[in-house]
Amino acid sequence: MSQTLDDLPTPALILDRAILRRNLKRMSDRLRQAGVSLRPHLKTAKSVQIGRMAVEGHDGRITVSTLAEARYFAQGGFKDIFYAVGIVPTKLPAVTELRRQGVNLRVVTDNIVVARAIADAARNGETFSVFIEIDSGGGRAGLPYPDLPGLVDIARVLHNAPGVELAGVMTHAGHSYHQSTIDGIAAVAEQERRAIVTAAEKIRAAGIPCPIVSGGSTPTAMHSRDFTGITEMRPGVYCFNDLDQEYIGSCASGDLALSVLASVIGHYPHRNQVLIDAGALALSKDISAQEFRPKVGYGTIVDPPARDMAVVACSQEHGFVQSDDPIPYGNLPIGSRVRILPNHACITAAAYDRYYVVDSELDGGRTVVDTYDRINGW
Repeated sequence: MSQTLDDLPTPALILDRAILRRNLKRMSDRLRQAGVSLRPHLKTAKSVQIGRMAVEGHDGRITVSTLAEARYFAQGGFKDIFYAVGIVPTKLPAVTELRRQGVNLRVVTDNIVVARAIADAARNGETFSVFIEIDSGGGRAGLPYPDLPGLVDIARVLHNAPGVELAGVMTHAGHSYHQSTIDGIAAVAEQERRAIVTAAEKIRAAGIPCPIVSGGSTPTAMHSRDFTGITEMRPGVYCFNDLDQEYIGSCASGDLALSVLASVIGHYPHRNQVLIDAGALALSKDISAQEFRPKVGYGTIVDPPARDMAVVACSQEHGFVQSDDPIPYGNLPIGSRVRILPNHACITAAAYDRYYVVDSELDGGRTVVDTYDRINGW
């Protein structure tokens, strides 16, 4: 017997397959036309089913953010996996374990001490594929552009070590998330491009191969005006999109594939609020979209019966829904269901072990047509 949204336990993570497919195709077509390889960052989806859809028509390379994800996707048949969080020496045995199984698990560093530790491990018969991280302006990790201090020294340590491949250079243009215009995103994309292309050229000028020049971020992948010198892009959140991406301009309002299903558990007319059973753990406390739209709170209600209905506050398991207009409580009886669009899909999804998949092109997205699993943890 088919399940509908009314049959699911709440809170539940809902994925619209029709929107997901459109989002995946849009990015796939975009990068193929640009002549750039797609290495989707699956830290957003953390699902083999979605990962296989994302790489369809491409060569199968992916990005992950945890070793748990690397193991999970390796078990799912993925062979070229980039673990894109700075490696520490104590994690190298876990890397070599997967590499011995035939998985080209690549790692990243921006530190010469770590580069030497990788070289030492390789002298014991292990092999590694390593990226060098560049800070293109996001200020999170990487050698800062334009100075790129120590870049060639790190490259030389890796290149000269038997069993170590210098895979290339990479960056994440996280500062694109703070832009609110297409021109602003395009400017960050050009900064991203110049940083990694310059780094690659500097390494090559020292006589060291640098085959992969890897950029990242959904906004820059969507709005870059020049990919010259970049060989691959690693967008992630594009598969689902979220309120933050909508307001940045990476997608339209109809491109949000993910939502959280919650039940109405309380009416409070004296404060014009409804209480739902999805709080901080179910929605996350990410408020990134408030940078552009202060009224989005911790997520907005899909098809609200009143204007600007949003989750304005959260405790652990409670969400406080409020509106600018009087809430029509008769349209939201106790036990009724609402769906909340998240600010940041990656973090919201992290609380769940599965997706309940619906398809808005079949019946408006009311019937559960599939479930996809997820990997969590580290």
